Amino acid sequence: MAGPLRAILQEQAGKAVTACRGGWEVLRRKGPTQVQFWLIALLIGIAAGFAALFFRKGISWLQETLYGVEDVRLMHSFAESLPWYLILLIPVAGGLVVGLILHWFTPDGRVRSVADVIEGAALADGRVEQRAGLASALASMITLGSGGSSGREGPVVHLAAVISTRVSDWIKADGITGRDLLGCAVAAAVSASFNAPIAGALFALEVVLRHFAVHAFAPIVIASVAGTVINRLEFGGVTEFSLPGDDGLQFYVELPAFLILGLLCGFVAVAFMRATFWAEDLGTLAQRRTGLPRWLRPAVAGLMLGAMAIWFPHIIGVGYETTSAALTGELFLWEAIVFAMLKVAAAAITIGGRMGGGVFSPSLMIGALTGLAFGIVATSIFPDQSGEGTLYALAGMGAVAAAVLGAPISTTLIVFELTGDWQTGLAVMVAVSMSTALSSRLVDHSFFLTQLERRNIHLAAGPQAYLLSMFRVGRVMRPMDHENAAPEDRLLTLVEQGIYTDTNATLERALPIFERTGLDYVPVVQLAPGDGPPALEGALFHVDALKAYNRALAATAAEEHS
Repeated sequence: MAGPLRAILQEQAGKAVTACRGGWEVLRRKGPTQVQFWLIALLIGIAAGFAALFFRKGISWLQETLYGVEDVRLMHSFAESLPWYLILLIPVAGGLVVGLILHWFTPDGRVRSVADVIEGAALADGRVEQRAGLASALASMITLGSGGSSGREGPVVHLAAVISTRVSDWIKADGITGRDLLGCAVAAAVSASFNAPIAGALFALEVVLRHFAVHAFAPIVIASVAGTVINRLEFGGVTEFSLPGDDGLQFYVELPAFLILGLLCGFVAVAFMRATFWAEDLGTLAQRRTGLPRWLRPAVAGLMLGAMAIWFPHIIGVGYETTSAALTGELFLWEAIVFAMLKVAAAAITIGGRMGGGVFSPSLMIGALTGLAFGIVATSIFPDQSGEGTLYALAGMGAVAAAVLGAPISTTLIVFELTGDWQTGLAVMVAVSMSTALSSRLVDHSFFLTQLERRNIHLAAGPQAYLLSMFRVGRVMRPMDHENAAPEDRLLTLVEQGIYTDTNATLERALPIFERTGLDYVPVVQLAPGDGPPALEGALFHVDALKAYNRALAATAAEEHS
């Protein structure tokens, strides 16, 4: 008996020694590189954390300077005592400055935000526009400081992405590394902005990278923690919102009400998103028909906001005071309904008017007000089977925000971390699941992906839809001197028949030609300026296009599952 046991122990010991030697070789050859990458992730996290902190402090300084308020968390209460002409003119002045900044430093006068970061992760190896990004951050800071009714998360996320882009260019990072560094920056920015380390990491994975690959998790968590430390060094470990002590959830009996609330919040989120897109389209149409210079468009939006704020100062800025009032049940039913509708209009005007800012904070306020209004009605109808109406405000806040962002996991965690309330998770999760399930069928999954879809950037359907747009025909075609080139006379005949593709076209545009004609190859031409004849460059073979597409799909799958 001792002999077999000794043999087994010797065999296991030998395997352990071999494993240790192999591990040492891996550590010796790859360890320093990995450690170096984690160090870069940490430094990016610190830099993005400070960027988010300075952005937040900048907004507060502008609000204190322009409005004279001592505590920016009590912004609308203080604004009620200001002269009406100041409330009207400050957003106009802010919009004018924003319009000039965007006119001078962006090619299209548009603020960059989370949608552009998602596009950079998917299509640009984790890079975003740097010059336009810095201008957008400054413009959004001025917008929020002068009373714009949007949020700070979008500009902060893009500002952090500018930092990671700079680092990626500096170290010549490949696509996977660039995307991972982008995720690190985004996680740190969200964590530093909202004191939400868990949600920050998951937001970067769920919304920006749109996968949960293991190789990206550790550096993103490191960066997220770094961003949180920056926030807590300045503001401490306090939560953004304080809730009443007793939530009083009547489990099982009350859960169907949260299912209904989730559906209602899904409709509210869709209404908010569509109102924003409608405001943007209307603003563009009015600008085109009136000949209004694009640098004046934010000022016109500021005038509309100022006019609304004279009677309803609740719409000014991020709206934390009104959100807190909803979460603590300090509003009446009619106030919750009216303020929610006004916030939808104000946020749509701000974003559609190209003043800048994000949609997360407005969606929190709209959701809290929607949930409170629903809770007041529900608890009055069934007082014996209901808990506190403020719990519905918390669930509504998460449900609308999750539907707008298309991020049920990270948004649920953000709500918990913003409030410090982890005891009502079941109610929030039920409402969030219903709202996202409904809204994702009425828009392209989220506000950001719908934004991109409106620009003909098809990311909502997944890699199989957008990868074809990443390949130019000129990169895949066979030139005329290729050993297996197509016959020149046949190509010229096809060109005369109008069957060809441009060398600068994408495979997304070229592949339908094969389906339409049934050909094995199509001519590739260089279009001449004016009415000149196209110059034959080569041929795009159907098999080559499909091979390039399959390689891209395989590389994407490998990255997402590594």
